Amino acid sequence: MNATTTRQRWWTYLSKEDWKAFFAAWLGVLLDGYDFVLIAFALPLIIESFQLSLVEGAALISAAFVSRWLGGLLLGAVGDKWGRKPAMVLSILMFAVGSVACAFAPTYWFLFVFRLIIGFAMAGEYSASAAYVIESWPVHMRNKASGFLLSGYAFGVILAAQVDKYLVTWVESWHPGWGWRALFLTGIVPILVAIYMRRRLPEANDWEETQKSTKKEDDMLDILFGGRGKVLNIVGVIAACIALGVIFMEVSSSIYVLALCGVIAAAVFIGFVVQFDRKRWVIGVAIMIAIFASFMYTWPIQGLLPTYLTDIGMDKDTVANIVSFAGLGNACGYIIAGFMGDLVGMRRWYAISLILSQIIVVPLFTQTGGIVVLVAALLFFQQMFGQGVSGLLPKWVASYFPVEKRAAGLGFCYNVGALGGAVGPVMGAAIAAKVSLGASLAIMSVGFASVVVISIAFNIPKRLQKLVDATAVRPEDGEDETIAAIAAKEE
Repeated sequence: MNATTTRQRWWTYLSKEDWKAFFAAWLGVLLDGYDFVLIAFALPLIIESFQLSLVEGAALISAAFVSRWLGGLLLGAVGDKWGRKPAMVLSILMFAVGSVACAFAPTYWFLFVFRLIIGFAMAGEYSASAAYVIESWPVHMRNKASGFLLSGYAFGVILAAQVDKYLVTWVESWHPGWGWRALFLTGIVPILVAIYMRRRLPEANDWEETQKSTKKEDDMLDILFGGRGKVLNIVGVIAACIALGVIFMEVSSSIYVLALCGVIAAAVFIGFVVQFDRKRWVIGVAIMIAIFASFMYTWPIQGLLPTYLTDIGMDKDTVANIVSFAGLGNACGYIIAGFMGDLVGMRRWYAISLILSQIIVVPLFTQTGGIVVLVAALLFFQQMFGQGVSGLLPKWVASYFPVEKRAAGLGFCYNVGALGGAVGPVMGAAIAAKVSLGASLAIMSVGFASVVVISIAFNIPKRLQKLVDATAVRPEDGEDETIAAIAAKEE
């Protein structure tokens, strides 16, 4: 890149079509965040409406995780086979169906099934949108594309909190029992906007270029469900779904049963990664472990933060305000990650940002609640540096997969790792039974964030691949500078 190019304002590289592509995908991710947390706000009324136990209510949250990995696999494969845009539109339509159906669910089990649909669609939306925006923007700006895109999730969470605050109370005042149903109905508004825009968007540049090649790679659908192993793989899908259902629906409290189910699910996931790319499967497994650790350090804080703030003496309104302020810090972090990733490098900024967040963790979770402004400020910056930097995860994961396998690889590996979001809060609560909740959150955060720092800063997936099969290593695996150099040569 010459001196003239470096002085050019970053936004001048983007055309009107680039911005339309980004905003359409951003709306989808906003809906992702919005819809994912709706169940948390609606849960108390749902439990009351259907007379559920707390375990049954919690299972509705876990349902999205049970199906999420499968959505990443299948809808990601759709994105590789037929294009990023069709996969996005299909995902968003499934969101519409799942959200509206939740509003009219007559029984608990209907609601559970509709939550499975939402989780399935959520994974497809994430992988298709991330691949679409990353492949549509100029190569040297793709850290910004990744970080900016995920800011939609944080704004979706903030929006859900505000809609719940005003809409549910108003609806309950004139039609008791319908507040939570009205909440789910709102999910259709951004969906309609996203569908409208996506019908008028071009396909992602990188994906279109690969279609001009006469040599086509088998996609994930063909590999897993079109060959000799299709029957065994279908059985594997069923087995993994049952195993995850037993774990997250608390069907059994036996540690041996839960451990067996965990082994079964892990074996299926690893088996699929091996079949997807027999030479580079080590990279897929290493990515899943890193993302699992990422969810394990972020979701205990996100899931248990209101409880922690209440425990240190804050009232309900103060808790709501601080959580919203933390969400704003999260959103700022996503945007900052985009700029800093392009400025100093994706892996370098990831490590710096995570280390800064962990320095803040100790003073944050040793508070007594007496100085509300201090708690809010610490939480703002902890979320900005700790959660916001995960906006670079789509870019990091995408770098390990060639275009023809990117949506499925990103969608599957990321959403298998996302199971940490279900495990993390449970483990955090279990540790809190032995120590204080604040200490538990600090231990989880520092421990698992360290795994992520090591994995990304030292490019562990690439290093492990070199040990197993160095001939299968791609120069651009996890390497920003190499990706930029290759793109410059092609231009």
